[in-house]
Amino acid sequence: MYTLSEAWIKMHGCYPIEDWDGRLYCTETDAAITLRTNETHGYMAAFTFTLVLEGWVTLVFGGRELTLEPGDLYVYSPGMSVTVVAASADYRGICLLADERATFDVPTVHDLVHIAYLPIVQLHQPILTLDHDDALLLRDKMREIARHLHSQHIYKGEILRMLYAVFLLELQDAQGRAIARRVVSQRVEDIFVSFLRLLPRHFAQHHDIGFYASELSISPVYLSRVVRQVSGRTVMDYVNEMLVMEGSYLLRTSGLSIAQISDRLHFSDATSFTRFFTRMKGVNPRAFRESKN
Repeated sequence: MYTLSEAWIKMHGCYPIEDWDGRLYCTETDAAITLRTNETHGYMAAFTFTLVLEGWVTLVFGGRELTLEPGDLYVYSPGMSVTVVAASADYRGICLLADERATFDVPTVHDLVHIAYLPIVQLHQPILTLDHDDALLLRDKMREIARHLHSQHIYKGEILRMLYAVFLLELQDAQGRAIARRVVSQRVEDIFVSFLRLLPRHFAQHHDIGFYASELSISPVYLSRVVRQVSGRTVMDYVNEMLVMEGSYLLRTSGLSIAQISDRLHFSDATSFTRFFTRMKGVNPRAFRESKN
């Protein structure tokens, strides 16, 4: 998948700031910019938090259309299959982006995965409708991050990490008010979030439910039940989605042969990968690659 800096180059052609380290960025956005994010959605190893300020934007998530309006916060997590289908001419939002690999190891954001996936766990969609005060507070925190990104402060990196941690804490607090009741138990929620944390790190090598159940010290049957209860989907739905996304990414961005991609994703041979990819995408890998050139 693209790192945050690679995705930014893909969409914009250059870094947003000359000395940018690719860890964190925050910017206000409009309809045109938002529609361009489809170029990297599903292929980006980053978390993004987008707050709608004006107008509306419509996404497709899990086969459903979801329309966001002012005060709605949309959370994107690595590998999530989301498509932006429309936005009003007056759409304005503010978007905070955090590179996955660069932020996972920062102690102050150890709950990042939980924060990012909580709306999906509790509401079965990646959207929170915030009350007016919470929306204003998060907007101001995001704008403060944006201001410091463009500063020349000698401790800019440390300040940005602290501001990001504060944003996540404020978001957790706002989530508690936006989600009025618990839809699933804490135990079920923790298992599901832990599974989603394992998935990006292991999907290429481990395609079987048994591995993930073993890592979580539960039975495959129980893991299947938890994932189905929370999301309405199967464990293999998630694994296959990650595999086809990574396969698509490698086909469109690398010079690796189909056999090499098959090997990298731990398919038994190129024929097995081709059959899988064709079933998932409706087009074989060679045709998919040629269509992107």
